[in-house]
Amino acid sequence: MAPLLTYCFAIIDEIDPFIGTAATALPAAQGLAAAWWWPKPQVGNTHPGATSPLGMVSACAYSGAYPTGYGRYAKSTEGVPEEMFDRLRASGFTHFQQSGTGAIRKYYNYVRVTPMVQSLDVLGQAWSLHDETAEPGYYAATLDSGIRCEITVGAKVAVHRFAFPEHRSARVVVDLSCGGLAIDLGSTVPLRACVESVGTDCAQGTVVVEGVPLSVYLEIDSPGWRQMLWHDRRLIEGGTRLDFDRIRLTTLRPFGLLFRGPATPGQSVELRIGFSLRGCAQARENLHRECGRGPAAFDAVRAETRARWHDQVDRVRVEGGSPARRQVFATALYHSLIKPCFADDESPFWPSPGPFAFDICTMWDIYKTQLPLLAAICPDRAVDLLESLVRVCEEEGNFPIGYRMARGADRFFRQGSALVHTALADAHALGLGDLDWAWALVHMHDDLRRMYGEDFYEHGVVHPIAHTLDLAYAYHCTAGVARALGDRPLADELDTRSRLWCNAFDPDTGLLLDSSYYEGGKWNYSFRLLHDMAARIALAGGDDAFVTMLDAFFGYGAPRVSQPGKRPSPAEMAAGYALNRFEGLNNEPDMEAPWSYHYAGRPDRTAEIVHAALTWQFGTGRGGLPGNDDSGGLSSWYVWASIGLFPIAGQSLFLINAPAFRHSTLRVRDREFVIETSGHRENSISSDGLERIPPPQYVQSARLNGKPLDAAHLSASEVHAGGRLHLELGPEPSEWGRKIVPPSLSEPSGPGAR
Repeated sequence: MAPLLTYCFAIIDEIDPFIGTAATALPAAQGLAAAWWWPKPQVGNTHPGATSPLGMVSACAYSGAYPTGYGRYAKSTEGVPEEMFDRLRASGFTHFQQSGTGAIRKYYNYVRVTPMVQSLDVLGQAWSLHDETAEPGYYAATLDSGIRCEITVGAKVAVHRFAFPEHRSARVVVDLSCGGLAIDLGSTVPLRACVESVGTDCAQGTVVVEGVPLSVYLEIDSPGWRQMLWHDRRLIEGGTRLDFDRIRLTTLRPFGLLFRGPATPGQSVELRIGFSLRGCAQARENLHRECGRGPAAFDAVRAETRARWHDQVDRVRVEGGSPARRQVFATALYHSLIKPCFADDESPFWPSPGPFAFDICTMWDIYKTQLPLLAAICPDRAVDLLESLVRVCEEEGNFPIGYRMARGADRFFRQGSALVHTALADAHALGLGDLDWAWALVHMHDDLRRMYGEDFYEHGVVHPIAHTLDLAYAYHCTAGVARALGDRPLADELDTRSRLWCNAFDPDTGLLLDSSYYEGGKWNYSFRLLHDMAARIALAGGDDAFVTMLDAFFGYGAPRVSQPGKRPSPAEMAAGYALNRFEGLNNEPDMEAPWSYHYAGRPDRTAEIVHAALTWQFGTGRGGLPGNDDSGGLSSWYVWASIGLFPIAGQSLFLINAPAFRHSTLRVRDREFVIETSGHRENSISSDGLERIPPPQYVQSARLNGKPLDAAHLSASEVHAGGRLHLELGPEPSEWGRKIVPPSLSEPSGPGAR
């Protein structure tokens, strides 16, 4: 066991939370990847702040930049992002940040904590950040004033520790009115608020933001310091409580509390904050549960959170790879486990206990990659998520396509339709948890008729046309649950409508119909992995015609493409879109497209594309992501691709590809699924600075638990049961996986010889 423990501790130390926090800065791609075109913002939009695995709270330096509140960038929808600020800066440290998202409209960044030696008049001024460091569960930086600032978080708490220079009137200011971003229409205005002193070193308050009552309970370890309330940057002498019954944008003035007193060199001041969505009393309980009732909790909370992160990243182990590849992999696994946020027993919308999940901000991305990863390595949390989503549907009438802390199950309906059904179908097929499946099926069935679903039900097709694919797929997933529960008439009815996916395609072109599309075009969405890929390929003219279309999409034989820069012109963007080209991992609708080749008997092509993406589209450093991480959806893609598996969400299926590591292990509940290789050749990634990147490797043969495996796919139950997959790799394409393709609705066992 000693070598394993040593290795695991090294892996957590290789995580770099700064990856993805700056504009993409990768070496110019070579080979196949040079023909791909990246239209979306070239920035990961992550932040390096302190987080706990799938925890409620995050905390980071706050500049007001887009979209997390950290960093330098302005709002961007295409090309290289422009800078809002000329340097890294912060006006304090806020809580509740997004992770890797794009335009989710409203953001958090609540409860700004600012250590100062200046007067309250300059609150909101930003100071340069120096000597930043970050690791899972911890962030630190030094301000221009010389104050060293450290933050750690637990599941529902944040702990700040400040080392001030010598000063007669140092202060820690808590701004309860802060929220949102420093961009147009980006601020969040509280509706109501109260804050009060409840002791010499204790305070509490509640701020209602977007209908959510966010409560805090604060304790500070600063002997001899005074506590005071303030409003409109003016101290309130002798005041012990502030109440605001009705706040509007025109009447909002900053408010909060502060602690101030003399600071001596080397003195640490520790501020502990408990959070709750169910009142100050529960916030106090959360604080004392995680921090205890004594002073100096910082190191204990940091160690506990690090231990939780260690347990999480230990559930996917890899061996081999260059230092750069291991760092990118470790960080991708870390980013995959930040969101969604779980606030157990904290729902502000229903009174009963149980999980409450929020920051499910990119369901249209994470349902493909991240949710299957959670189901594999965090099955209890995956079930909690589904239980929460069923409850949201029960309370609000819709399964959410995205869900923030505030109500709004219908908030992101334009991005996709009925996506939760995929995760529910997979969980039921795997026997995860103890959900009330009869009740879940009721909501799955009802949800199919909501939003765009009503038009689909009436006409068999709906625009935007990608929603036709979403809904047909959701009918298929729901039919599987109904059939397993013994409701065959309902399953047959649903199955009939699931076959209407073909109404979305133009039989003359083999592509989707002209329509409006969300973040992409018809070529991007035409290669989604449907539940009847055999029929979809036949619609395109058969295997050879389908592969020819895919080859054109992925740029085989195409010249190098120039990428958009800052402020790309409409003509430049139009010319790029006219290429009808794979947009790499810069655009998440393309994430599953490389595996379309599997269904046409060409897993060798999948190997080439995935190898190119892993090599040229991810790197070390702040600019190491090709596009928005989208709450871990992109990073989860990297995790799966690196170990040689890809989940087909909703079908309880995995596709197999040549892995980037010679040996990988998934810890699935109390079992292990091992992917081992022979003939593996170590290769690096572009950020290692090597002049020549080795070509891809191909699977020559496979054995599952010692028995020959001729198909390039596995059922999810085989993976979750644990076992050993051995892949023989070689430098040339082989016949492996070409004759037995993954199952389809019209060919459930996969065709035989092709």
